[in-house]
Amino acid sequence: MNVPFLDLKAQHAPIKADILAAWTDILDNAGFVGGKYVTGLESGLTAACGSAHACAVSNGTEALVLAMRALGVGPGDEVIIPGNTFIATAEGVSLCGATPVFVDCLPDTWNLDPAAIGPAVTPRTKGVIGVHLYGQPFDVDGCQAVCDKHGLWLMEDNAQGILATYKGKPTGGLARVSATSFYPGKNLGACGEGGAVMTNDAALDAGVRKLREHGQAAKYYHDVVGTNGRLASVQAAALQVKLPHLPNWTAARRRNASLYLERLQGTPGVRLPAVAPWADPVWHLFVIHVANRDAVLAALQAAGVGAALHYPVPCHLQKAYSHLGYAKGSLPNAEYNASHCLSLPMFPELTEAQISFVCDQVRAVVQGAA
Repeated sequence: MNVPFLDLKAQHAPIKADILAAWTDILDNAGFVGGKYVTGLESGLTAACGSAHACAVSNGTEALVLAMRALGVGPGDEVIIPGNTFIATAEGVSLCGATPVFVDCLPDTWNLDPAAIGPAVTPRTKGVIGVHLYGQPFDVDGCQAVCDKHGLWLMEDNAQGILATYKGKPTGGLARVSATSFYPGKNLGACGEGGAVMTNDAALDAGVRKLREHGQAAKYYHDVVGTNGRLASVQAAALQVKLPHLPNWTAARRRNASLYLERLQGTPGVRLPAVAPWADPVWHLFVIHVANRDAVLAALQAAGVGAALHYPVPCHLQKAYSHLGYAKGSLPNAEYNASHCLSLPMFPELTEAQISFVCDQVRAVVQGAA
């Protein structure tokens, strides 16, 4: 048996006709930029994430940049982020001209450690970005309390966490602002690139919209230097078709995670994901931790299991940020995660037989690599 890491063909096949119908409508009416599919998606996102406003943008990195620019982040500023995240979180800070300040994660959920924020605050710090990593909500209240103490804003990087809940409330509408990605492999993925900024602050939403449209609030009247951050109508249409299916896809991911947890429980040499009592994750990724990780990965792939790594080098040790002077050992939990993490296949259409096969291979490989 071969089990892929992700199977987007299986997701799109049942809804292909609906997506093509929407795209035909766009072609017939030449509504390529803006319009009903973009506004419809934005309305659907506010309902799904419990935010007052949602602004669709061209991709997830742009969502981070536009959100921070609307918050006034610029050269000379610092933004605290976890070292344990995809590079886009850090790039968003850098592309605003600011400096990312990396802090460590917790050694269980692998999310931002609220206790690590305070010692990293300087007079240049403007805010904190927490990441709902792997679809596991970070401790929003814990981080918000530290931000309030120091007069900082808090942002959610919700690229992996849409429909996850924190203390019963959906992620994406919990902090001052959130940014998300609709990269095809995300739980809600476009047929290309896409992203969104969500907030309960009307002025902040207006600021993001202005920046998205070349800095103009009215056509040809440019108040600030903006960018072309618009989401293509064809992507908005595909996402609007897919959004009503997301609750069922999320339920399937949770079912699959439960099967993994049940069948790998007690396996020697396998550290399973931890879930905080206030969290209901959406399992964008199912990440275990093993010794001899690279050997285990190679053996699983050879056995037909499409395992993967997220992420083998933490941000603070990336060559792109070597000028900031972080050394190995500076963020021990993030570094442990990077050297031991292993992502197993996770997508809604996974079958119980596929999961059983993956678990059987994990047990055999880990035992052999010990």
